[in-house]
Amino acid sequence: MLDLLRTYAGCPASGLQCLYLPNKTLLLYPSADTVVVLDARKLLLIRALAFWQVFPGSRHVSDSIKCLSVDSSMKLIVASMGTRVAAWSLSGVQQDVWRVHSSLTLPGGHDVSSLDCKSGLLAVASHNSLSVYTLILENDLPTWLKKWTCAIATPSRVRFSPSLMYMATTCQHDNVVRIYLTTSGRQTQAIPHPRPVINITWRQSQASSRDDLILYTITSDSTLRIFLPILDSPQHVQLHATLDLFSSLPPTVLSQASSNSADSSVFWLDREIIGDALTHAVRDVPDAEDAKSRRARDIKEAGWDLFLRVFSDGSLVIRAVANIDRRPPTLLKQFTLLQTWPTTFPSPPSHLYILPNPGEPTLTLVSSSPLATYSLNPLNFFDARSDGLELCAQGLERVQEEDSHVRRFVRTPDGQGVAVVREDGGEVWTVHEQGSKLVRELRWAAADHVVVLNRGRTIATFSNVDHILTLHTTPTTTLALPSITSLFSLPPSSGEHECIFGVTSDTTPSILHIHATLEPAPSLHLLSNTTLPLPSPPAFILPVDPMAWSGNEGANGAHDVLLSVGQDGQLMFWLPDENPGRGWRSTGHVKTGRAGITLARCSSAKKSALVVPTVDGEELTIWDSKESEFSSGLEYKIFLSSSDPVNDLDWSATPDSQSILAVGFAHRVELLCQQRMTYFDEDPGWGVIRTIDIESLLPHPISDSIWLAHGSLLVGSGHQMVLFGRSPQPRPIENEEPPDSLFEHVARLNGPLGDCHPQMLLQCLLWDKVELVKEVIVNLAQDLKKVRAMEAERFHSTSVPIDHFLRMDQITSSKRNHRRQYSSLFAIPDQNDEPDDESFSRSLVEKLLEELEANPLPHLTPNEHAHLLVLIQTTLEVDESRRALDANGLRYLISMRSFYILNRRASAPSSPESKGGVARRTGRRERLRFRDMIWAFHSESQGLLLSSSSAACNNKMTWSDARALGVFVWLNSLEIMKSHMEIIARNEYMAGDARDPVACSLFYFALGKSKLVHGLWRQAAWHKEQSVMLKFLSNNFSEPRWQTAALKNAYALLSKRRFEYAAAFFLLGGSLKDAVNVCIKQLDDFQLAIALARIVEQSDDGPILQDILNNTVVPVAFRKGNRWLASWAFWLLHRRDLSVRILVTPLQDIASSLDVRILDIGSPHYDDPSLALLFSQLKSKTLQTAKGTSEISGQTEFNFVLQIARVFIRMGCHVLALDLVRSWSFDRPSTVVRERPDAPPSPTSPRRLFALEPALRRRSSIMIDMDVSTAPPTRRASPERRALDDVPEVAPKAPIKEESDLFARKAGLGSLMKSAKEHVQVPEFDASAFF
Repeated sequence: MLDLLRTYAGCPASGLQCLYLPNKTLLLYPSADTVVVLDARKLLLIRALAFWQVFPGSRHVSDSIKCLSVDSSMKLIVASMGTRVAAWSLSGVQQDVWRVHSSLTLPGGHDVSSLDCKSGLLAVASHNSLSVYTLILENDLPTWLKKWTCAIATPSRVRFSPSLMYMATTCQHDNVVRIYLTTSGRQTQAIPHPRPVINITWRQSQASSRDDLILYTITSDSTLRIFLPILDSPQHVQLHATLDLFSSLPPTVLSQASSNSADSSVFWLDREIIGDALTHAVRDVPDAEDAKSRRARDIKEAGWDLFLRVFSDGSLVIRAVANIDRRPPTLLKQFTLLQTWPTTFPSPPSHLYILPNPGEPTLTLVSSSPLATYSLNPLNFFDARSDGLELCAQGLERVQEEDSHVRRFVRTPDGQGVAVVREDGGEVWTVHEQGSKLVRELRWAAADHVVVLNRGRTIATFSNVDHILTLHTTPTTTLALPSITSLFSLPPSSGEHECIFGVTSDTTPSILHIHATLEPAPSLHLLSNTTLPLPSPPAFILPVDPMAWSGNEGANGAHDVLLSVGQDGQLMFWLPDENPGRGWRSTGHVKTGRAGITLARCSSAKKSALVVPTVDGEELTIWDSKESEFSSGLEYKIFLSSSDPVNDLDWSATPDSQSILAVGFAHRVELLCQQRMTYFDEDPGWGVIRTIDIESLLPHPISDSIWLAHGSLLVGSGHQMVLFGRSPQPRPIENEEPPDSLFEHVARLNGPLGDCHPQMLLQCLLWDKVELVKEVIVNLAQDLKKVRAMEAERFHSTSVPIDHFLRMDQITSSKRNHRRQYSSLFAIPDQNDEPDDESFSRSLVEKLLEELEANPLPHLTPNEHAHLLVLIQTTLEVDESRRALDANGLRYLISMRSFYILNRRASAPSSPESKGGVARRTGRRERLRFRDMIWAFHSESQGLLLSSSSAACNNKMTWSDARALGVFVWLNSLEIMKSHMEIIARNEYMAGDARDPVACSLFYFALGKSKLVHGLWRQAAWHKEQSVMLKFLSNNFSEPRWQTAALKNAYALLSKRRFEYAAAFFLLGGSLKDAVNVCIKQLDDFQLAIALARIVEQSDDGPILQDILNNTVVPVAFRKGNRWLASWAFWLLHRRDLSVRILVTPLQDIASSLDVRILDIGSPHYDDPSLALLFSQLKSKTLQTAKGTSEISGQTEFNFVLQIARVFIRMGCHVLALDLVRSWSFDRPSTVVRERPDAPPSPTSPRRLFALEPALRRRSSIMIDMDVSTAPPTRRASPERRALDDVPEVAPKAPIKEESDLFARKAGLGSLMKSAKEHVQVPEFDASAFF
């Protein structure tokens, strides 16, 4: 999704060091104050080691590491800065973990000039001495102990011999190579050279019986000299061979070549590494007798030493020297082994290394500078083939600025170019290869503000010293400006110029709008200097991120370009006036209530991220720009630790305009995107999709991070940068989907859903689109059939045409289509009729379920997969029992089955995630949501729902099951409630093996069956309370004496915390009020209290039930912001006007109209599309609900519908959002059915009689459930107006106004009530009502 692509850690200024590990080889070099560790083959950063990790006091010192040495045997890295030496070691327990090993400090003035470390010996050369240290353990800590030191002038290079007996040095002031004894420091030999020595290398003797001194030196004229020991004096070496430019080329070539020795470089190719690779290569070749294999075998068996010379034209010459290990040395023989064509190398490198690839027949060739790696195939290379040496990775040329720390990044609006602002100057980079590569383009010396123009090809800089804006073109152009605090660029309205904006540093900041023209003549022009019409000075003025609409030809409309953040936390969005120079106009505002904002950023989609320090830590919030009475705009809130503060925020946008937020901390960057809402889970609106932790890579804290084009992320740390993005994907394997990119992953989390996604199917079922769901299921079966028949490589779902989602009357058409047609009265159906395999049928569904069980759909989580199976099965059952189950019953049934699925999966020990699935929180729920219970409450199929609920509990429903399913909340029939409570009492008694009468006493006492409980106690011989209870229950509890005794026992049970049994005794004593109080206060179960009240009082109008609803249920609903529970409570309280209003109206407005005092009001929850569904059902169901609807203004209803449409979009059901706004009706309730032509829906112009309920449109009467003359108002009355009953049939088009719209609605309500009272009659029988 987002991988480490490239590292920009600086180019090595000198030679490289190599560390050979069993499975790879590492390259190391110093860069500023760090040691860079790279993978030798790909040049990818493995780790950067900071010098201040060993010496913390050097953290803010401008000095840099000068010397570096590596001990491969001990996996030790030693580096020096000034007089201090630091050492790190590779952990033997944790792979790739580097730890501080030891340190060493030299006396003042002894700055280290060279290091060499081998097998626990450390040679340190300073400006005036040479010392050798040995590694010891002192108090279990590694410590460097000095063995000896000697005076030497300006040593520049020191190297241990392979046997560690000798060491060779060079000095800056002469051309002499000196050899010292390691044990004592005595100089044994001085070897003068005609030119300065630039490199010395010891060669390991191949003869096991000798420890000969074999030394190679290279001088500044690119001449390599071979020094071998003298026969009679093996401790001394003498010159035996020289390889210069003239020995490398034949005379005919030399006559045409330049004699300048700087035109070439010469290097020794390690004989042991070459030999191992040749052995491996020859062994893997099937035909070992071909020319390539014979040549390789000759090189290996002859034991030649190979020397590579690189010329200025890139050509190579390999010279071979034979018999170096033989004696006498006069047998040395050299000859040209290979010569290649030019352009292999761009120029002669300063350093070149041949490295092994463990377990492979190839080698890695590394050159510097610039740093580059090549793959060397020995067989093809020594056969002079063009594919013998291929470039693998290449670094950049070294520039001075790369050693300076990164301060921040500035990019172009489209992310195609980025400026790296450093402490000393900076450079501009452009994005290439789909965001996987950066190329350095421009540099500048110093500036306070920078903007990048023309996709990274031009920059403009501003200096606070002279207040001059400079456009870096040819020639340069300048413009004098006032002092500014920020400078940024935004996409221009046309391609003729670039737009630059500046914010001045005045108390009331002004906005400078500057046009930069690049062609044909560069120029800068101050277009306007305006201020934002704000009531008070803002805290910030920031640009709205233009990533989504920069360079997008399809997004040419007006876009907000500025965000102002007030001191009080108010966000305001601004757009330039159409006439240049006339100022700015606000397009919206959001009141966040946050003060002291420290960081703020705004995305292209106008999502604003804010960081505010609080006592609980830093608060990160994300706000949407669409604030209304139904949404505060707050989408996400989290408190972060103050010990790890947020340093940076940056937005990016996907091609479909979704926003991705990068939150930068000290050592990590968290990527957040909006999470799709689900119908059953309550996940946060935003979630972390990836954490990029660079602490294991770079030691410095992150200075800045920024999004670039194509979803790449650039992170700056210290003086280094790392680029993350999508790795170039190899050719995908057949029948295997390639991994998702970042944009694809975000689209799966929050984009539009496919037709066969369970959430889309669920919403379609909830909104009565059963025929559409059947069509989707048929398509799914056919798509899987194609995959199974190998007609398709991968699964691809067939989309249903969008107009099918917009069809109305799904239920009616379904019944009509499934009705069998007969041509005559005695027509006989065709006996040969068979179900069509391509139409919706039981056989098709069973085959589909079997296929899905075996092969789940890709990109679904296990929960989503389980939901899909249940929804398909439920659709079949609904289709087969359509006449028995109404729409609300279907909604409850779906919710109930999903409830059991989620709980079953949450209880499972482990649930493997599907490939590509998005993990969701799957915590176990104790009960259905009240939303789901209310569907059953308004259903006319409660008998069927009760049977289904009992079946879900294996027909052994106990009270915990009944509470979880809300049975006594939604049942309306008193007789059914009584019979079902008796079933629950019996199941409670039968549960387990104890057969305890205590478990069922509460329910039997509520039913008045104390004698039955007495009989159960006779069978409880095992119970210690049997005798007492038998004696007590034998009394007549209709007498006051025994009622008082029961109450006393109830209080005694309360003191023993036997609360349920205490409630049972309260019922036995005739105190229902005390029993329900125990249920509410001690058991925290108001459902049990409601069940007892409804059963005992034998109605829904009893005083105890009314008290529970008024003083418990309604306050709980307001405290939790649960509109569904409040609507149900008001319905039972016969305040059905409030039952409708609570679905739409703000809770505070409803609370002010109640007789009960509401102190605690929770946050409003409008993120549920089913609110609109219930509102459309109830708004015109009775006179009371019609009255409540009339008190909701058209503008409020209009905003409510838009909010629900946004919720649909957040759920990924974009097409359902379209269907909602297209089909919603804003009509006032009426008892007269009038045919009106179709017109666009409007809150003031009617379209259809009722919203989204085809069955309601056929009604010619309305339920009267109120006395019109005595109904109490639920809202402050509108002003009196004339002609209240004279309402025109079609309202004229006019601007939406709150009071006038409310007035019209109330006028319509008056007509409705009058008409209802005059036309109350028994409806005539209509046979069509049964079909």
